[in-house]
Formats: sequence, structure tokens, C-alpha cells
Amino acid sequence: MIRTCVITGTTHGIGTVAAREIARAGYRVIMAVRDHARGQRLRDDIVDTTGNGEVSVVTLDLASLASVRDCAANVLAIAPNIHLLVNNAGMMSAKRELTIDGHELMFATNHLGPFLLTQSLLERIVASAPARIVNVASRAHFHGQFDFDDLTLARHFAGMAAYRRSKLANVLYTKALARRLEGSGVTVNCLHPGVVATNIIPANSPILSFFAPLAKKFMLSPDRGTRTLLSLALGTDAEDINGAYFNQDGKAVPASAAACDEALQERLWRLSAELTGAPLECR
Repeated sequence: MIRTCVITGTTHGIGTVAAREIARAGYRVIMAVRDHARGQRLRDDIVDTTGNGEVSVVTLDLASLASVRDCAANVLAIAPNIHLLVNNAGMMSAKRELTIDGHELMFATNHLGPFLLTQSLLERIVASAPARIVNVASRAHFHGQFDFDDLTLARHFAGMAAYRRSKLANVLYTKALARRLEGSGVTVNCLHPGVVATNIIPANSPILSFFAPLAKKFMLSPDRGTRTLLSLALGTDAEDINGAYFNQDGKAVPASAAACDEALQERLWRLSAELTGAPLECR
């Protein structure tokens, strides 16, 4: 049986490297991308590079809940099993923007979209056990805070604070899901890949865009930044680890105090289910 991987955000940076190496490991790879044409070009390159023809592309805009639902339906239609889900896609914005569903853009793209996608695929993943879910978070979560009375950040918006909040949500969700999956044969872990030279620097910030080429000289390469992700996705050492946060050196380390707060994990879980229409409990 061919093992199947679903991975988001493969058209740039560590997602490109991860998709290629997972295909090289023999997985059927389903790449969920916003730019379908670019995804097809990458698909052709991966097939040529690895010799693995089992690579396909589906369209996904994580900022749109309708797009996430459509993507999940398309994945389920072509994937009889899912052994690996990599929630890699993420973004930063220097300006406050709301999605078509009325959510703050980074919270929607970095958390609500991945939450809904994962929950929509979870029954298939559990049925395919042993299986793994890998969430790309960030050490930025250590400074993340939640104001549940201002979810759209209408009262006060700061780009980095909003990004930190979305990354805290990644770790909170990982830990809440891990508890629910205990004993199912499915593990879920998250990681900080390092400060990687990718396209995550917001294009809507003239200052950051100006300094981006210089800053990237001091960042990790995508190949280096993918090591921890690939270790969690493919390595034998991680197969029995569940609910952990890993640093860029591939070591399981304590997450922030907020991320380990079970009451906060559960509050975010209930809110995320309410905002996305996902089932409150795992099926």
C-alpha cells in the first residue's frame, strides 16, 4: 500500500523541500496550494527529480473556509488513506485585514484554516493509523497572547503581535488534539523550523520588504529549515512522541506556559469549532 501525505504551502521555502523529500521517500504526495499553476510546475519538477509520479495538486486558500472545505472534499475523493498531514502554510501581514468570513487574516490563515482542514480529514487519518500530523508553528508563540473579546483586533492591531497569536494557536491546537488522539495510533506534534529565508516577510510592509534581501543572508536555508519537519514526518525517533513542541535542532523542548494551559487550549478549541463549523469533538 502506498502511504499518502497531504501537505500545505509547498510553492515556497520549506514546503517545497518537504514535498520533494517526502515524495522521494515514496509517499503519494497531495500538495494543497493557493497558486494552482505554480503548484503544477512544482509537481512536474518533483516528479522529474524523484521519479515518483504519485504527486498531485489541489487548490487551497486557507483564508477562505469554503475553500478549505472544498479542498478537504477533493483530498478525500482521491486519497483512500492519509498517513501524514503537514500543516506547513503560513503568512504574515503588516496590515490589519479581514477575510471573506470576517476573521483577522493571520488568525484565519495560520490557525482556523489548518484547524478546519485537519478536522475535516481526521476521520480518514485515524482510519489510516499509524499516522502523523505535523504542524509548523514558531518560537514566536512564546510571546503570543489572546484577547477573546477582540478576535479581529479591531481595537489594536500590530502585525507581529497578530502573528505571535496565530502561532500560539498552532501550539495550543496541537496539544489539545494530541490529548484527543491518545491511543488512536495517530500522533500530532509541532515545531519551530528556525528563522528561514522564505517568502513569509510581508509584502505589504515597504520597510520589511526593503530590508528582506539583506535579512535573508542571515537566515537559515530552506533545506536546513526543513530538517526538523522531515524528522517529525519521516523519522523513526518521533513515531511514539505525541503533543510535543520541537525546536529548530529537532529537540523536544517545553512550549510556553500559555501553550501548556489546558483551559486555554480547550477554550480555543471550542471557539475554533464554532467559527469554522467543524465538529466540536473528534469523530
